[in-house]
Amino acid sequence: MTKQFHKIKNVHHHFLTPIRAFLQDSRAVGVILIFCTALSLFLANTASTQASYTNFFQIKLFINSGKLNFPDTPLSWINDIFMTLFFLLVAMEIKRELTIGELASIKKSLLPVLAAVGGMVCPALIFSIFNVETQFEHGWGIPMATDIAFSLGVLSLLGKRIPIQLKIFLAALAIIDDLGAIITIAIFYTNNIQFYYLICSFGTTGILILLSFYKIKNPLLYIIPGIILWYCLFNSGVHPTISGVIVAFTMPLTNLEKLEKILHFPVNFLIMPLFALANTAIILPHEVGNTFTSSISLGVMLGLIVGKPVGIFLFSFFATKMGIASLPSGTNYKQIFGIGMLGGIGFTMSIFTSTLAYDIESLQIVSKVCVICSSIVSSLIGFVFLKNLHPVMEITPVKKKSARFIPIPSTDLAM
Repeated sequence: MTKQFHKIKNVHHHFLTPIRAFLQDSRAVGVILIFCTALSLFLANTASTQASYTNFFQIKLFINSGKLNFPDTPLSWINDIFMTLFFLLVAMEIKRELTIGELASIKKSLLPVLAAVGGMVCPALIFSIFNVETQFEHGWGIPMATDIAFSLGVLSLLGKRIPIQLKIFLAALAIIDDLGAIITIAIFYTNNIQFYYLICSFGTTGILILLSFYKIKNPLLYIIPGIILWYCLFNSGVHPTISGVIVAFTMPLTNLEKLEKILHFPVNFLIMPLFALANTAIILPHEVGNTFTSSISLGVMLGLIVGKPVGIFLFSFFATKMGIASLPSGTNYKQIFGIGMLGGIGFTMSIFTSTLAYDIESLQIVSKVCVICSSIVSSLIGFVFLKNLHPVMEITPVKKKSARFIPIPSTDLAM
């Protein structure tokens, strides 16, 4: 009986250990996101599953009453509710770095802000160059956004090759970028702002700031106003995920560690895969080649693939050279340029902006396909570029029959 028990236990151990090792590896998030994206595009473009799969995310879960209004489809639940928790988790990590970590100095904290501005301005300019005074010019906001979930997922594939400072820089840049995209949508692409709910949002934000000012530590006193803030933003016409950022930045550091531990697994291994599945359930046109012949495609693709890295790099370069900002410790300009390449991963916010910029479905499809293709290209070139920048390590024999690791000098030097 004892031998049988140990045999079963041994099989159980060997079955679970690889799974646990996979889930604990930071690259697991990136692998899962890529798998879910490929699976979603396959299901959405296979005749036998196309209708049922794409329609699933648009199913009406319940009918909103006249007084209360909540997300009513699986897609809106994922993008508006679940992703708020994602923003909450990432913003908590950034707050820690801004307070006691890598971004604690003013110059280092300014860098991702200025880089994000460059990453929005340059793509918008490139799009406008190709589409000015045409019927397509209203789409200038499409290539402005960086998808934080996918960009961090791709970066995680590099594992320990990438210093934590660069991961923090990308996370901060992407959040600021997404906030910029939300503001852009609210001002230029939303015709139905509900000012009553917007004013309530400002009031609730004020309450959270007061709680932080008086150093109130009870997390429940932040969560309840945070839920009210989310509801007000959702009904105001502004993307409600910003509420997660506001709650994280007002909550005391003493509460963050516990919340981070609670949110880590469900956000990385449940919410992000659902996010990938829902937001890539896109039916590609039969003649994909014709999609790349319009000025929209040039504006979107060059904006994301070229405009993003150029804008992020140039604004970072000049800001540091002028003494306004400083590079993260242990990093250089080549790595910043590689992060800029990953900034070209547009996905969700870019796809969402496409639906707001154009009323004609064919133009929306062209924009969406170009966003997907640009994001794939940006993922590949960014991944390869950053991977090749990592210094090679080799074992060099030393005296007393011992060995030590010595990095081989490479051309990966600060410019």
